[in-house]
Amino acid sequence: MDAVVLAGGFATRLWPITKDRPKMFLPLAEETVIDRILSDLEADDRIDRVFVSTNREFATDFRAYLNSSRFEKPRVSVEETSYEGEKFGVVGALAQLIDREAVTDDLLVVAGDNYIGFDLAEFVDAFESRDVPTLAAYDVGSLDRASSYGIVTLDGDRVVDFQEKPDEPASTLVSIACYAFPADAVGLFEEYLTAGNNPDEPGWFIQWLHERLPTYAFAFDDPWFDIGEPAAYLDTVQFTLDGAVSVDDTATVTNTTFGENVLVLDNAVIEDAHLTDTVVFPEATISDASLDRTIVDEAASIEGIDLSDSLVGAHTDISE
Repeated sequence: MDAVVLAGGFATRLWPITKDRPKMFLPLAEETVIDRILSDLEADDRIDRVFVSTNREFATDFRAYLNSSRFEKPRVSVEETSYEGEKFGVVGALAQLIDREAVTDDLLVVAGDNYIGFDLAEFVDAFESRDVPTLAAYDVGSLDRASSYGIVTLDGDRVVDFQEKPDEPASTLVSIACYAFPADAVGLFEEYLTAGNNPDEPGWFIQWLHERLPTYAFAFDDPWFDIGEPAAYLDTVQFTLDGAVSVDDTATVTNTTFGENVLVLDNAVIEDAHLTDTVVFPEATISDASLDRTIVDEAASIEGIDLSDSLVGAHTDISE
């Protein structure tokens, strides 16, 4: 079985934090967003090849990251896009990767910007038990939130209806970006696109596919976060820290108090401050300030001001 980790987006909703870095590299406690996924794939002997599908803009970053990591399986596979307007959709990118990398085996596809609470080996087990297209499904508990995803209707575990981002969702059970396809379904990506179907979100492909092949769901209730905006990223940090404060050994902290869920990275300097639910990137400086649910990018400087629900870009100076 091969695996594709989707990492081609430009994460504009998280700018400026992700303007010059892939959001998959955002830190979560002692690892990054993508690390948990890569760890699961590395540990599963059924996974032979792992392709990190990204754009030209971030290809060098991913190669450097993987070369310095503990992971041996992943390799970068480059989409021919350098900015958001060039993108030809996730399904289009997958079809190109399948052709470019000569994928003919079963295929696992997972988004690199999702925090998935279950072990991917459990999902592969469920897929292999039937050897049919399989998706991971989660109850988001809100019809308003569900309208942003593909809505899954099940008979037992079989998908009997699928509606991609409907205005009026029939339920709160949604498909997350985690799919497995048997080898005989992998070739259907090209057929789907040749017929002029939507090349964007994978849900459109699933909506088309389940009417042609039996498709099943792996429903789970483990934690899941779709890290598409600042609040979702901070919620993920909050979950992974579970109330703790994590301060890198190289950071300097004086006369400062912390609430819950604070992550301070290497060589940051914090003095005369109070922080809660906040992430401080390397070499940032915070002085005489109170921060709540704030992300401070690397080498930024904050002095004499209180911030809440804020993003501070790299090398930005904010003072009273």
